Amino acid sequence: MSFPTRALVLLSLALCSAAAGFGAAPLTPEEKLAALGHVLPAAPAPVANYVPAVRTGNLVFLAGHIPRGADGKVIAGRVGADLTEAQAQAAARQTTLALLASLKKEIGDLAKVKRIVRVTGYVRATENFQNHPQVMNACSDLLVAAFGDKGRHARAALGMSSLPLGAVVEIDLVAEIE
Repeated sequence: MSFPTRALVLLSLALCSAAAGFGAAPLTPEEKLAALGHVLPAAPAPVANYVPAVRTGNLVFLAGHIPRGADGKVIAGRVGADLTEAQAQAAARQTTLALLASLKKEIGDLAKVKRIVRVTGYVRATENFQNHPQVMNACSDLLVAAFGDKGRHARAALGMSSLPLGAVVEIDLVAEIE
């Protein structure tokens, strides 16, 4: 989504949320995602010996998730060789939706999120690729669109030579919940 288009969508969401203050219920995170054309997939099952989410106190730690297409296949490749930056951003958005599906499965309702605390993004890329933060902005932008200021988070964006199953990105997340 281009910047002007994204800005218009976010402005529309803000206006809808403001209008909700005049009698209608505020939009839920899932309604905000739907307004952007996104639907949460089924929560992915682990592919090894780990659990997708661990809750301790009011924090939920989500295991690293990788992107899968509508056909269930891993979105694989290296940015700068097999995939463009825009394709990697789309994969990061898909991974973020999978993370949110796992979070919802763990806590029951995304409206219980008090804050997205931290995101770590691993981007599989060529040695010359340097726009790892721009790839991860797709994840960060989607979290802010879904949760507003509660979606703003600390983040690391790292370049990798390989990732599990050849995935182009892997993302993990920590959320504070009610």
